[in-house]
Amino acid sequence: MTAVRIAVLDYGIGNLRSAQKALEKVGADAHLTADRGFIDDADAVVLPGVGAFGACMQALRSARLDDVAVSAAASGRPFLGICVGMQMIYEGSDESPAVPGLALLPGRVRLLPSGVKRPQMQWNRLVARRALDPLLEGLTRNAWMYFVHSYATDDMSHAIATCDYGGPVVAAVGRLNVWATQFHPEKSGRDGLHLLRNFVSIAERARDHVAAATG
Repeated sequence: MTAVRIAVLDYGIGNLRSAQKALEKVGADAHLTADRGFIDDADAVVLPGVGAFGACMQALRSARLDDVAVSAAASGRPFLGICVGMQMIYEGSDESPAVPGLALLPGRVRLLPSGVKRPQMQWNRLVARRALDPLLEGLTRNAWMYFVHSYATDDMSHAIATCDYGGPVVAAVGRLNVWATQFHPEKSGRDGLHLLRNFVSIAERARDHVAAATG
């Protein structure tokens, strides 16, 4: 069986290669790419992001990958946003109010609550809200992930995990074929690699299902 092909969207901002290398480490054929043909043919797509929401969205649009990301999610293939990549899948962010997001999920991203240090730059423990979600499969109750962020969605509708930072903060979301993590799984040691391995397994099952359905 050939390795799952994963397109990590390369829009020229931040250290996007770390996500690609981590996916390779857990067995994927992962490519950091802006090639639309490869992205359209990939078994799954990953949108990482670091820095500010507005700058990331501007860079994604300048690279003409915003519509590509939306199309990839709409295709039914597994899609994963990471850190600011998670924030980008919402309709917008209070960090850059005039900049629209990808609107893969409804809602906006808000500043972390008053009374906590911003950014949250630390390891924090995940609290599963949807324990049977395939992205969280096999993670222990003491799974710790690494966060660096000042903004997060306050909409719990699609939350599959939270962390405690002045109250519950959405740490991971999932709806149909779209998942996203506010933390950096590629920087989160064994637990982060376990989550990425789960995503690769999701992509493998989806690919095999399509292959079986098409004969």
